[in-house]
Amino acid sequence: MGIFDWKHWVVILIVVVLVFGTKRLKNLGSDLGETIKGFRKAMNTDEDKPAEAQPQAPVQPAASADVQHKPQTIDAQAQRVEEPARKD
Repeated sequence: MGIFDWKHWVVILIVVVLVFGTKRLKNLGSDLGETIKGFRKAMNTDEDKPAEAQPQAPVQPAASADVQHKPQTIDAQAQRVEEPARKD
């Protein structure tokens, strides 16, 4: 017994068909299939692009690499802004 019993799944399937109808479920299935095909096609076209077409990051000298890792501090001062009183 439990949720994985085949009888429960049959009842759920019948309720879904009654609520949505077979035509709507058929359209939903075909739309889902087209979406998956489009996603796979997009993934395959990204993989087929040559590696040379992608821009390469410029190589920096070792001396400037140390500068990048230094912490930076932002010096700022907060000020309170007075909002005008609302007239209700």
